Amino acid sequence: MKINFKYNRIKIVLTEQDRSSKWLAEKIEKDKSTVSRWCTNDMQPSIETLFQIAEILNVSVKELINENAKEEKPAGNSVDKK
Repeated sequence: MKINFKYNRIKIVLTEQDRSSKWLAEKIEKDKSTVSRWCTNDMQPSIETLFQIAEILNVSVKELINENAKEEKPAGNSVDKK
């Protein structure tokens, strides 16, 4: 089972600004599939790239980071073990 932590909020901020991952990829000159993987939290950008993204989106780096990154639990697996 793959554990998926939501470390960044890039997709959320892009949506709030009515921008796409393709648009961001063009702005930072990265492959659109790489940016897409950042948006789905399959991969994370480097710190340097995160600062570049923040500058392009005119937000603080803090707004791009999810302070409460938690594992997404698969549906139907809600049994607590003690």
